[in-house]
Amino acid sequence: MPSDRPQPEQALSGIVVADFGRVLAAPYVTMLLADLGAEVIKIERPGAGDDTRAWGPPYADGEATYFLGVNRNKRSVALDLTDAHGRRAAQEIAARADVLVENFRPGTMDRLGLGYDTLRTLNPKLVYCSVTGFGAGRGAALPGYDLLVQAMGGLMSVTGEPDGHPTKAGVALVDVITGLHAGMGILAALRHRERTGQGQRVEVSLLTSLLSALTNQASAYVAGGVVPRAMGNRHPSIAPYEVVDAQDRPLVLAVGNDRQFTALCAELGLPELARDPRFATNPARVAHRTELLAALDGPLRSRPADEWFEALTAAGVPCGPINDLAAAFALADGLGLEARVRIDDPHRDRPVEQVANPIRLDVTPAAYRSAPPRLGEHTEEVLSELGLADPQDATA
Repeated sequence: MPSDRPQPEQALSGIVVADFGRVLAAPYVTMLLADLGAEVIKIERPGAGDDTRAWGPPYADGEATYFLGVNRNKRSVALDLTDAHGRRAAQEIAARADVLVENFRPGTMDRLGLGYDTLRTLNPKLVYCSVTGFGAGRGAALPGYDLLVQAMGGLMSVTGEPDGHPTKAGVALVDVITGLHAGMGILAALRHRERTGQGQRVEVSLLTSLLSALTNQASAYVAGGVVPRAMGNRHPSIAPYEVVDAQDRPLVLAVGNDRQFTALCAELGLPELARDPRFATNPARVAHRTELLAALDGPLRSRPADEWFEALTAAGVPCGPINDLAAAFALADGLGLEARVRIDDPHRDRPVEQVANPIRLDVTPAAYRSAPPRLGEHTEEVLSELGLADPQDATA
C-alpha cells in the first residue's frame, strides 16, 4: 500500500512492509529496508508507541535518541490491537503488504488474528518474518531481551577480563545481529517469491543468531570441544592481537600474520624477535604470549600512541588508537565515509541527526526520505488509503 508521494526508484521501491516490531531487532531491519526504498508502515500502541520512545536519557529535543536511531523513513499508525476495530485495520495493512515483521512473544500475533496461518490465506505472497528471543517452541515463554541472550547465549562468558565479572557488549549487539539475519532472510524470501509467486515464513531467534555470530568461538566448541573463556582484550588464536600500552595511552595491535610480525619487530628495533623460535610463527607466539608481550612492552612505551599509529601503519602493521564515539565519527568524516546524515522535518525545529546506512549502492543508493515519525502521525493518512476513515470504521 505505497503512499501517493512520488519517490525515486530504489532497490526495494514498491515493496510494502508492515512493521509490528518494537525496541531494536525488528525496527532496525525495517529501517534498513526503508532506507533501500521499501514503504514501511509502523504499527504502534496508541498513547505509548514503541517502548523505545520512552527509553531515555539521552534525548534530542525531548525525543529519545534510542527511538530516533532506528525508525526513520517510516509512517506511524497508532492502532489498538486488543480492539476489534484496530485489529481489522491491522489485518487490512498486512493483507496488502509484501513483508510483515513482528517480534511479539510467540503466540501473541495468533491470538490477535494476525498470525502467519491467518494472514497467508488473505495474502499468499506475504513474506512473514518473526523475530523471537529463544524460538517459538520450548523457549517461547522466555523473554527476548538482548542482555539475557548475551548472558544465556555465551557472549558474556568470552567478554571481559579473565579474573573479572562476565561483561556485556556496550551495545545491544545481539538485537543488531538478529536484525541483520532477519534482513537476509527477508530478501531471500522475496527473491523466492519473485521466481515462484509464493510467500513464506521467515523465523530468526536472538539465541541462534548470537551462536552463529560467535563464529570462531562457537566453532572452537562445536568442532573442537573447546569451551572458550574470557581473555580480556586478547585473541585466543592470534598474537599479538590485543591492547598494548604506548607512552601516553593504550594502542591496539592486530598482527594477523608472520610478515606483519616481522615488520613490527623491525619498526620496534627488535628484528631478532622475528627469528626467535618462540615467536617466529603465529602458533608459537600464541603459546608464548606472555614472554612476547614482555619483550614488546618497553619499546612500545617509548613513543606516544599517535606516533606508533603513523609509523606502524606506514610499515604495514595493523594498529590503531582506542577512540571514543566522537573520535570514531571524526575518523569516518576524515576518511570521507559520510557516516551521518541530517533529515529535515517540517514538524521539528531543526534537522534530525542520524547515523547513515552503511550499505553503498552506486545505482540505487539508500535514501533518507523522512525523519522518525511522531506517534500516530500517519494514522489518518494510511487508513484513508485503506478506505477506512478512522479506526472505528475498520470493520466496515
